[in-house]
This record gives sequence, structure tokens and C-alpha cells, in this order.
Amino acid sequence: MTAIAENTAPSRGFDQAEFEARLARAQSAMRDARMDAILLTNEPEVRYFTGFHTQFWESPTRPWFVLLPLSGKPIAVIPEIGRAGMEATWIDDIRSWPAPRPADDGVSLLIAALGEMPRRFGRLGVPMGHESLIRMPLSDYLTVIAGAEGLEPVDAAPLLHGLRFIKSSAEIDKIRQACTLTSAAFEALPDLMRAGQSELEICRAFRIDLLRRGADQSPYLIAGSGPGGYDSIIMGPTERLVEEGDVLIIDTGTTYDGYFCDFDRNFAFGRADDAVRQAYRTVFEATEAGFRAARPGATTSELWTAMWQVMEAGGALGNSVGRLGHGLGMELTEWPSNTAEDGTVLAPGAVLTLEPGMEFLPGRQMVHEENIVITDSGAEWLTRRAAPELPVVT
Repeated sequence: MTAIAENTAPSRGFDQAEFEARLARAQSAMRDARMDAILLTNEPEVRYFTGFHTQFWESPTRPWFVLLPLSGKPIAVIPEIGRAGMEATWIDDIRSWPAPRPADDGVSLLIAALGEMPRRFGRLGVPMGHESLIRMPLSDYLTVIAGAEGLEPVDAAPLLHGLRFIKSSAEIDKIRQACTLTSAAFEALPDLMRAGQSELEICRAFRIDLLRRGADQSPYLIAGSGPGGYDSIIMGPTERLVEEGDVLIIDTGTTYDGYFCDFDRNFAFGRADDAVRQAYRTVFEATEAGFRAARPGATTSELWTAMWQVMEAGGALGNSVGRLGHGLGMELTEWPSNTAEDGTVLAPGAVLTLEPGMEFLPGRQMVHEENIVITDSGAEWLTRRAAPELPVVT
């Protein structure tokens, strides 16, 4: 079947200058943080600095390591199966071993590479904090740290979060493309669904349409439905049949060239009562308020306040999600979170979701989500805006 053309897709991958700029920003931040090197072990961070983009990370068998030195290019310490792929990136120093080798799965190679690092500060950055991951066996990590003489492990998560929070124009183009394809699929969805279908059937048709339009994949596609609202937004899609009077939410993280969109749409089937319509209008207006508050120098907490005030005035009983949006990019959800306490300062290039959600009657929720990018003068929608009134599928 021929793919549906939506627009001119941005080119895949990045120029070497993109990676050089990322590394320069990282090394400047490392000097400020007094780190001699940073150890990277998870997919987004390895890909961010190298361009190594493979689905092979789905296999948990092999660890992968990249070292960011205080000066010079990154060093890859990876299984031999990935060597040819890494050689196609801008990385020159690639050290490999015949993984899997549980007795020494790259540990001695990694310790040797760390041993070559100049000790200026005596500190090794390792992502340790909130929303970070060390993707290697704990016993191997402890062995590496013990063998990295003269290097004290310190938390590099805040540094890495800050770097990845501000996107380049090329990154934003990829996120915008994912948003454009998914917006079009959501707009076409009413013609693909009807009462009597299951959540699974509807989501399957939606996913197929996304792929036809040029999306790479939709690894995150959830749904929830119920009479006059829904009680959960993370457990479906299920085999539940959507009936007249139900509200269905579909939330997807769809990718283009390794970058996510993350937003939802709500649909009523046959009819919608006044409480449901009012709840939808409330979260729609809350998203508008968040968008108006989004500008350089504002904080994620100001976005939260702007959205929550609208929902509170609209009769919200509470919010079970815990936040009203988050960062977005190479991962479905990235740092930071739009909460009352987060306080992250926004700057041009930051990509965020606005996700106001509320319990509008006991056991009944309404959630709405859009994607934006901070610009020099304010914010720009990356998604095509949802309808201001709840769509009704007849």
C-alpha cells in the first residue's frame, strides 16, 4: 500500500557538526562541574553523542559503553557485533570484545580506557539521579568503579538532563514531523472507528494508519474508555467494546528517526453529556493557559500553576497523574516535569508536553495533551491543535 504523503520529511541522521556541538556543550558543562569524564550506558545518551542508532538495544544481553572525556572525542567500548555500526558514525576510538562474555563483559576494556583519562579533578560523572539509568550489571559497575583509581563517581544526571532539554533545530524538525504525522492520523481516526469495536481494534487500525503515513513506529499507544469518561489512561487498549455514550482516549508516543511525539485525543461515541463536554472544554482551556505561560524565562512550575488554576476553577476534584506535562525528545518522557515544585527555567529550544488532566466526577477523568517548543518570543505548537469541543463519533 502506498504511503500517505503529509509533507516533506526532514532528512534522517545528523551532520557531524551537530555531534561536535553537543560534545562541546557537554565538555564546557563538565569543566564547570569538575568532571574528568562521563560514563554513558543507556541508548538515548549513547545515541545523542555518537549517532549510533540501532534497534539492537531491545536485547538485554550485551552492555554498551561510551566515555565522554574532558577533551577529545568520545570513546566507544562496545560488543563486536556493533563495531561496524559504530564505525559508520563520527566516532574513531572504538574498542570491542566478543560479547556476551559474562566473566568480563567489557569491564577490563572499560577500566583500561578510564585509566588513560587525565586526572584533573578526580571525578567521574555517572548518571545516578532522578530519571537516569545505569544499564549494566551492578556487580560489573562496582568492579569498574573500584578499578577506576583516582576517579570518584559523582552524579552526572543533572548535567545530561540540561544538555538534552534544549534541542537543536534539526532535533525539533524530527519531533515536529512525528507530531505532524500523528496529528493527521488522529484527524482521520473517526472514519476508522465505530461503536461496537474494541479498544484493541481501534488502536490497531490507528497504528497501521500511522505507519502508512510514514511514522517509524508507535511503541507507546495506550487507550481507555468508559461511560461518560474513563477511570484509567495507562492500562489499555483492552478487549473492552466501546459503546454508545462512552468516551475514548488514545495517547500515543510515535517516532520519526528516533524522536517522539507524545499527545492524546478524546472522542465521544454517539452522544456526550454536559459534564463530559464541560470537562473537555476545561482541559482544553487549561492547555491554552499553559501555552500562554510558556516563554523563555518562565518555569515549569508557572506552566503548572496556569493550567491547574483553570482546572480548579472548572471544578477539578484532583489529578492522579502527578504532573501536567514533561520534557520530550529521544524518549517518550524526558526531564523535567511540569509540577508545582519543579521550577526548571525554560529557554528557546526546550520541547515540552502540556498535559492537563483532572478527575471531574468521582471515578471519571479527562486528560488532554499537546506538544510545544519554546521559541525566542514565546512558544509554538508542534501538534495540530485538538478541536475545542469534544468530537462525537456517530
